[in-house]
Amino acid sequence: MFHDRARIEVRGGRGGDGSLSFRREKYVPKGGPDGGDGGNGGDVVLVADPDRRDLSFFQRKRRFDGGRGVHGRGKNMHGADGEPVELKVPVGTQVLDDEGRLLVDLAHAGARAVVARGGPGGAGNRRFARPTQQTPRIAEVGWPGEESAIELRLKLLADAALLGFPNAGKSSLLRRISNAKPKVADYPFTTISPVLGTVDAPDGRQLTVADVPGLLEGAHEGVGLGDEFLAHLERARLFVHVIDATEDAAARFAAIDHELRGYGAGLPERPQIVVLNKIDLLDEPPGFGLDDARVLAVLPLSAATGAGVEELRHALFELVPEAPPEPAAAEEVAEFLVYRPRPDRRRPFRLFRTDGGYRVRGEATEDELRAAGVRPGDSVEYE
Repeated sequence: MFHDRARIEVRGGRGGDGSLSFRREKYVPKGGPDGGDGGNGGDVVLVADPDRRDLSFFQRKRRFDGGRGVHGRGKNMHGADGEPVELKVPVGTQVLDDEGRLLVDLAHAGARAVVARGGPGGAGNRRFARPTQQTPRIAEVGWPGEESAIELRLKLLADAALLGFPNAGKSSLLRRISNAKPKVADYPFTTISPVLGTVDAPDGRQLTVADVPGLLEGAHEGVGLGDEFLAHLERARLFVHVIDATEDAAARFAAIDHELRGYGAGLPERPQIVVLNKIDLLDEPPGFGLDDARVLAVLPLSAATGAGVEELRHALFELVPEAPPEPAAAEEVAEFLVYRPRPDRRRPFRLFRTDGGYRVRGEATEDELRAAGVRPGDSVEYE
């Protein structure tokens, strides 16, 4: 089953604690502090992978945590950073926060976005040595990582998209022109999720064509999940408007055009090829009397018999607009697509381990202390 939405919880790894340690060697009875720093927690990162097709992986697992940073040790040994978690998502995945605001649009292969940063590691007691305090008996506790719930939404990337009313023959046409094998039957709503197919040209060129589930009147208002299906048209550069030639073609075109205008997002201005399908059921060639600048070609054909299909293949390669150039450095893509400033990561307080418990510098609530690792019964003093 095709999944184009998923809701997941992500949490960066906790930073490791700094070490409270002193040099203890033979003939060095009063060695100084040598506690190393804790490692930083691992991030949770989304990576756009062109080999992924949908978000079905996230139906089986919905919680992802970065690795915890390793605690510091004596002899000035710093802890290792926690392992980052990389989650592969299809190209075209959008990331929204729990209020529905767009955070990142992973629109290019290789684009990356950190969705939960790991917490910083704590400083070892070596860092607190001062001329007036040469034996500091405190070490900083590692900080928890960021935690949030996010929604993933996939908008398919395709050179062209087939659209029209149910049972117009879109799935049969996709089978004819591409390597896709969608379900085909003589009743409406055979296609209930988008299907992608690749069309090959004799010279080796390739195009990706999407078959979007049939639209109903009122689709832009959500009728028949139409608003979700229309979202998959947003990134197609050309529409192939499939119309049943046995019906009133002009009226069918106008009805779908009304839904495109109601949805907006640039869909009404997109160039189109109008396909008049099922000509094998007619005695005479069908007509299409509309004069519309967006319609680049009107092609009668039969997906059932294959008549006219080759002409459509040629038209696709001739009429699909050029793809916009991809950014030179895919690693930088997500950096330019973050729509919300990163939260302020300054610590509201600092927490230190001591010989007898914990010491707090700043103001902290009980919940914050508990999240930082303090347990009931632990001794806590405030500076």
